[in-house]
This record gives sequence, C-alpha cells and structure tokens, in this order.
Amino acid sequence: MIAVTLAVALAVQQPADTARGAGRPCEVAIDSMARAYTRPAGGTSTNYFGGGGIRAHCKGTTTTLAADTMAYYSALGRLDLLGQVRIRDTTLWLDANFVSYFTADERLQARNNVVAVNRKSGSVLRGPNLTYLRAVPGVRDTVEMFATARPTVEYRQAGDSGEPYLIVGDRLRFKGDDRVWGGGRVTVDRSDFASRSDSLLLDETQGLGVLVGHPRVEGKGSKTYTLTGTRIELGLERREVRLVKALGEGKATGDDWTLTADTIHLRVDARKLQQAFAWGKSARPHAVSSLYTIQSDSLVIDTPNEVLTESRAFGRAFSTAQRDSTSPPADMDWITGDTLTTRFVQERDSTGRERSRLQQIHARGSARALTHHFDERDRTATPAINYSRGQQIAVALKGDRIDRVVVAGGADGVHLEPRPPAPAAADTTKKP
Repeated sequence: MIAVTLAVALAVQQPADTARGAGRPCEVAIDSMARAYTRPAGGTSTNYFGGGGIRAHCKGTTTTLAADTMAYYSALGRLDLLGQVRIRDTTLWLDANFVSYFTADERLQARNNVVAVNRKSGSVLRGPNLTYLRAVPGVRDTVEMFATARPTVEYRQAGDSGEPYLIVGDRLRFKGDDRVWGGGRVTVDRSDFASRSDSLLLDETQGLGVLVGHPRVEGKGSKTYTLTGTRIELGLERREVRLVKALGEGKATGDDWTLTADTIHLRVDARKLQQAFAWGKSARPHAVSSLYTIQSDSLVIDTPNEVLTESRAFGRAFSTAQRDSTSPPADMDWITGDTLTTRFVQERDSTGRERSRLQQIHARGSARALTHHFDERDRTATPAINYSRGQQIAVALKGDRIDRVVVAGGADGVHLEPRPPAPAAADTTKKP
C-alpha cells in the first residue's frame, strides 16, 4: 500500500461549517491504491498519478472518496478521479464515471452517469453532467449546481417526505436546497400534479413557483383539472402546491365546467382543488358547463374536495340554463343581476358517476329572469313563459325543470300561458 497526502479543497461540506453553508478544505489522505507515480511539472510543481483502485478520505472527517484512477495536477490546482467515482459526504453523495475538481474557483465537474443525492432534502439528480460550486465565504453564500442535456431530478422536501416531484428540463440550476431554475421543455410530474412550460422557477424561500412559455398545469386527483395562461404562478408551502394562478388569457377546465378569464386562481388543499377565483376586464370570467353558463366581472366557484357546491358571480352577472343538451335555444332560461349565487347538489348519472346538478339561483340587485315552466302531466306540451323583474329573484329547480320563481322588491313581470290547442273542426259530412 502506498500512502499519499494531498492538500486539496474538494467540493464537500465538512460538519464544522455546514451551518454557514461553507465547507473547509478537505485534506485528502489516500488510504490505498495499487500503484502510484509522480512526474515533475516544471518549477516546484509535481503531478501525482495513481491507479488500480483508489480509496481515500478527508482527514478528520467521515468523508470518503473512491475511484479506479486519479491524477492531481498541482500547477493547475486540478484533481481528476476516473472510473466508478464515489464521493460520500455528510451533505452530498455523488457517483459518476469522471470527476474533475478545480481548487481555484472551488468547482467540481462530474460527467457520465452522474447521480447526486442531497443528504439533507433527499433530492436526487441523474444526468450526463453536473457542475457543483462549493459555498465559499466572499465568493458565494451557498452551494450551486448546474446540469444540462435533460437531467432528471427527484425533488423532495425531506428524505422521508414521500412521493417527490419529478423535474426534467434541458437545463437545470439549483441554489441551496430550496431554489430551482429550469429552461427548455421543462416538465414537473407527480401522481397528483403535472406542469409543462418553457421555463420554470421554484423558490421555497418565497413560497413561489413561476411557469412561463406556453405553461400548462394539470391536477390529477379523482376529478382532474387543467389550467393554462400567459404566465402561471404557484403558491408553495413545504413544496406542496397550495395555489395555482393563471395571469393573462387564463383557461381552467374541470370535470364539470370550463372557466375563462384574464386572471384565474385555483386554491388547492390536500392535493385537491377546493376553490376557483376569476376576474378580468378584457376577458370577463365566463364559466360553462354542459347545461349552464355564468358571466360576470368576477366569479368564485366552491369545489370542496373537488365537489362543485356553489358559485358566486359579482358585477353584471348573467347566467343561462337549459333542461338538457337537446333543448332548443327558445327553451333556454336566463337570469341576471348585480350578483348571482348558484347552488348545486350531487347526484349520480345513468353511468353511476357523481355529478353536480343546479338546484337554485339567487339574483340580487336589478334582477331579471326569463324562465320556462312545463306541465308535469304532459312533458311534451308547450311550456308557459315567465318574465320577472325585482330587486331579488330566487329560482328553484326540481330535477331539470323550474319549480318556482320568487320575486321581491318592486316585483313585476309577465306570465304567458301556452296557447290552448285549436278546437276540432266540425264534421259537415252528411250521412246517407
């Protein structure tokens, strides 16, 4: 066995300084290698070479290094480790086929089958290359990493935090444990969440995520939703998505509705959509389901645990409803007012799937409504038509039909009964 000591500052964090985010130099002690030799490099410089399996450690620490061969160029301040390189430290585990460390700028470059594990958060990076910049007082305040050629990252909040986010991009940059930048076809996936964009920012210090460049977010719970917009922002709490915001040309699509507006906010809890907010001037909120529409200056939709229960529309609110998808436009009901409150109930359709059914609409402020009333004894008969005005109008439904309309405050209107059938013509034929 040949014992060699090299005073090289490797990109590893030593326990004495991890609280400040800066490690002290690692004095590498070679524990074993099959062969070694030196070569003068001009002046007082000497290059060191070793092979046949290198085992080493940082003096006074538990940090270990292993490789098939090594080369240290003292004049360049560069250490090369080749072949099954393994670095094991208190904060980083790194595997690669080739690693170079440059002492001048405290930079490590790993290439070919790189696997880097953040021991603190449990995040794992896999890819063809990685540049690791060590935290150095006066140079950089925290560790930074760069990876290109579409690396994959399992992004975790802690080692035992469960399912990670899977992040893939053409380029990824990390600063410390809590800031990530991505560029070029960036995707983020988990069983309950997915996003697609040209660029990505995740900043846990601010609880903020930003997606730009054709961004798209999908919720993949029992009831799915999608959100697109010019820019999408994420509200983060311990790496859990709590808020998804589309800023500009927002469009949200759920199982029961589609919502468009300048700005859309989706509130998420327990990995389920709980509430939607929308407002805008150039594109006022417009919610559409298979049988109903709502348009207003601003809109709130309540979906606790992904169940549509209520919507509240404010400012020039207008809603339409039809009995079924085959109803003619002439049979469409509508209601308008300064505000509209719409309530839904849950029921199962013919396939056994739960869906939300409109139960009641309440209009307040300059309210008007046009409703059609069908004869329950003869559903094929022409309906009666009611037009009402008042300060408040409440419309209750029974199944897919209007049950009653209640008007309060300066109430007036018109009620038209269907025209009775024409009497049968008299038989003028004479009998013989």
